[in-house]
Amino acid sequence: MKWVPRGHSGMLDELLGRAELKERIAELEEEKRHLERRAEAEEERRAEAASARQAAEERVNRLEDRIADLEGQLERRSDDGGGPEFRGTADLRGDRLREVLSRLRSLSTGREGALTAMTDAASLPGTVADAVGDREALVRRAAPCLVCVDDAGLVAAALDPPLAPDPFAEWRDAFRLDEAWFLPTAGTSVALVRSDLFVLGRFDGDDWTLEATVESDVMNAHSKGGFSQARFERRRDDQIDEHLDRCAAELDERYPDRLVCLGERTVLGRFEDRAERTATVDASGDPEEAFDAAVREFFTTRLFLL
Repeated sequence: MKWVPRGHSGMLDELLGRAELKERIAELEEEKRHLERRAEAEEERRAEAASARQAAEERVNRLEDRIADLEGQLERRSDDGGGPEFRGTADLRGDRLREVLSRLRSLSTGREGALTAMTDAASLPGTVADAVGDREALVRRAAPCLVCVDDAGLVAAALDPPLAPDPFAEWRDAFRLDEAWFLPTAGTSVALVRSDLFVLGRFDGDDWTLEATVESDVMNAHSKGGFSQARFERRRDDQIDEHLDRCAAELDERYPDRLVCLGERTVLGRFEDRAERTATVDASGDPEEAFDAAVREFFTTRLFLL
């Protein structure tokens, strides 16, 4: 190789066209850095948008449930403006609920003097409509509900049992009120299911015993940078699926006789075929605290005085 004096290297670069290439490389390197900065900024905006969207979706889910409830109430009230009003309402649970049920059971009438009917607003039996008269609109507003009316007009009430029976209507000499419609019985199991938490408790007749807890580290928000929103969503969905598989395995291992599944609306569908009843509840917090709140919310009966 021929030796070239150091001072002639620039001239040689020009002669060989390397100076132009070096300038082009420098330009491309600068353009590359510029595009990387733009990509980082865009990724940050997407991450912030994804976090905002996820928070909004959670809020939307809660609002959808509330809107559905209010729309149902509005529909039931649409035809009874200026009509009768409830004499009173109350939320009953625990000992207070047992006391009210006992009072209703204590009423003894002559043969076929007490009507008990489980009904909904869409298909109110003629038997119930005839018995409540001008208070039919109130029953429709309370529905689905268990109606208790006696032929002397001493009692006229409706309750919404959490574990409601199939629709029926019958006249007897006393109200038909099965405690299992309102309260957990020995052997009843409740599973609280969230996308990151599973708690299974069993009622022994006096109190709840927690039998299983599954906690999973599920990504709740898209962090800035790292990977794309699509990849983040796939990874989060996979984590939730793995969590729900673990929850299902716990149920398979224990296979409770009477199961109620409570929790997030987006995951309850996975357990509908296993449970006697499913219901959306707002049960945030630590496992034991969340479970207690879910049980308390579900096993609450609304009383309507007609």
